[in-house]
Amino acid sequence: MSNAPRLTALDALHRSLGATMTDFAGWDMPLRYGSERDEHNAVRTKAGLFDLSHMGEITVTGPQAVDLLNYALVGNIGTVGPGRARYTMICREDGGILDDLIVYRLGEDEYMVVANAGNAQIVLDALTARAQGFDATVRDDRDAYALIAVQGPESPGILKSLTDADLDGLKYYAGLPGTVAGVPALIARTGYTGEDGFELFVEPQHAEKLWQALTEAGAPAGLIPCGLSCRDTLRLEAGMPLYGHELTTALTPFDAGLGRVVKFEKDGDFVGREALTAAAERAESAPPRKLVGLIAEGRRVPRAGMSVVAGGTVIGEVTSGAPSPTLGKPIAMAYVDAVHAAPGTPGVGVDIRGTHEPYEVVALPFYKRQK
Repeated sequence: MSNAPRLTALDALHRSLGATMTDFAGWDMPLRYGSERDEHNAVRTKAGLFDLSHMGEITVTGPQAVDLLNYALVGNIGTVGPGRARYTMICREDGGILDDLIVYRLGEDEYMVVANAGNAQIVLDALTARAQGFDATVRDDRDAYALIAVQGPESPGILKSLTDADLDGLKYYAGLPGTVAGVPALIARTGYTGEDGFELFVEPQHAEKLWQALTEAGAPAGLIPCGLSCRDTLRLEAGMPLYGHELTTALTPFDAGLGRVVKFEKDGDFVGREALTAAAERAESAPPRKLVGLIAEGRRVPRAGMSVVAGGTVIGEVTSGAPSPTLGKPIAMAYVDAVHAAPGTPGVGVDIRGTHEPYEVVALPFYKRQK
């Protein structure tokens, strides 16, 4: 096995654009092309173009595909209509989160599970193991797709100029097959930025043609290429959890405040049901630490792993932190003891290298787009 990072179909193009590249979950990915702040603001006000080909696509097909997914995942996949998508999670037997996922129903008996890059192999292995006894096939399709996202308020107009697919009829968390700039694509109205936008699943051989067409069509609207760095600040402002930060195997969905994704009412057993039932009861009687937003009063930026303090006592931990271009101040997500979780709770700070910097506790998200 070579330890060289994997390259996306757009690797040469990123380098020609002068991107700063970084190793992310075993892939060489663009961190930024120019200014992170400019890229962030473009997505908030105009549009940004992302290469997300590192995400892990796994196809599940067969007469019992839905039964397998209902057993393997915590959500109710049986209620996902054709052409629709659902946010869900895959958990261990003990209820710990292995990954958060989006499941697309592509056809009667065909589903696509999209996993985070760093967990794709783990999810593939778990689904394959859990498929025993089901009339269903689990296929690793990571090499079958490139994934390009166009995100931001101008993205519908940009995409409309390149496709005759019915974008107006395409709801949030839905996907439909179409062609974009002559390239066959699954067009999904999903994203991780807090803005309207689309994710386009295409064959790797078509990725460069599609990227160039979107770049040209988007130029008059202010679209620019965007890297992983601004993707992180965009999702943080939108209060969206990131695996390895807000979600880990040490937490159940109930610990993460996402118990709503667990559907106990679905038929049959599912992996983690017993542990998650207990976790739900625990969360009712003794609320776990709560995920909150923190806004800095000063300029120092909090980072993951730093302690949240009140009255000299540690009351929680920062999971993600960064300067917020939209708010103009450093922000963080943190798990804190429930007694300190109410917005406006006084006396809360973050221990930044021995200094307790004052922070305001706020409800998530920090930023919500105008509909």
